[in-house]
Amino acid sequence: MLSNKVSIRSWFTILCVMGLFAILSSTMSKNPVLKPFATSLGAPNDLVGLVASASTIPGILVSFPAASLSDVLGRRKVLLFSALIFATAPFLYLFVTSWWQLIPIRFYHGFATAVFVPVTEAAIAEKYPTKRGERISILSSFIAMGRAIAPFVGGYILLLTNYGYSSLYLAVGVVGLTALIIAVLFLVEAGTSDTNKDSSKFTHVLFKGWREVANKKEIKIVGFIQASQYYVFGAVEFFLVGYLTENVRLDPLSVGVIMGSQVIAIIVARPLMGRLSDRTDRRIPIIFGSLMSVIVLTSFPFFSYLPILLFLSVAYGIGFSAVISSTSPLVCDIVPPNLLGTSLGLLSMMMDVGQTLGPIVSGIILSVTLQYSALFYSLSALLLFSAISFISSKTVKKML
Repeated sequence: MLSNKVSIRSWFTILCVMGLFAILSSTMSKNPVLKPFATSLGAPNDLVGLVASASTIPGILVSFPAASLSDVLGRRKVLLFSALIFATAPFLYLFVTSWWQLIPIRFYHGFATAVFVPVTEAAIAEKYPTKRGERISILSSFIAMGRAIAPFVGGYILLLTNYGYSSLYLAVGVVGLTALIIAVLFLVEAGTSDTNKDSSKFTHVLFKGWREVANKKEIKIVGFIQASQYYVFGAVEFFLVGYLTENVRLDPLSVGVIMGSQVIAIIVARPLMGRLSDRTDRRIPIIFGSLMSVIVLTSFPFFSYLPILLFLSVAYGIGFSAVISSTSPLVCDIVPPNLLGTSLGLLSMMMDVGQTLGPIVSGIILSVTLQYSALFYSLSALLLFSAISFISSKTVKKML
């Protein structure tokens, strides 16, 4: 029989692999297939955005309550529920005959990620109280790898099958089933502890936890930092490509190298920054990363030389990683163990709000000013404001 130490290590590895397959599956279902699939079904150009955004709404609606349920019912049950959605949702695409049917399917599919991410973070924070930053960041890097691989795999399948959408979604389903099999075989065996097995009064416990978390000013200010970071990240992910193409006039390969290097930087930097967060005051990486991102985003409009733009893109990825590798562990340090899921669910909800608003508001700013420089300055201003709010907050000064 394995020792407890080995079992926990194996459990963590399995959870990371499950995360990679789960997010690979969900990302393959939309990138690069969703837009051409919706268009082939006759989706109007002015409504195709509804299809794309339908999966993001559950992140705002259910991350908080679902993660809270994991505090009451146990992480295992909620994780298995999310794995079941990852496995079943892809096969629903096979029965689509009209473009509008994609909206409820995307909405259902979105529940999987909305539940999985905060609950796995809570489970890891529970298992590794002294290595929360490093372990949560490693999980996030596995998830990021799944997102990064998905467009290549999906594109290759579409190429081989001459845009055979059914073949692609069958492949997505196989990957999703793999995540479910991993969950069933290993999460049930090694499991995560049920934090409150007496669920007879779970409604009372649930709402009590919500009130307690909502009343903590420390969580609100960390949540604002998180939302600001993902607001900016969502805008940069979308509009930096346009800036490099339209203003700098780079070729598609150069643009791909710059954007791809940023993703690699995030994947590599997050575990390193998470380890640093565990070994020092978690506020330091948050402040450093925020200010670093401010400098980088302010600098973008002044340069058109490829190596410098590549450096700035990587630097932004490192700055972003420094902040988000510390926000979740910091919140976990603030709350008692029975509220880990609730607090991380709230943080995840604020993240989704920020990432949803970022491209929308930034698009309005760009359409009004017609200047990418104004867009980048607005993003820098938000990060600077959030950093100053974090530094000057009396509640932050009392943390830890």
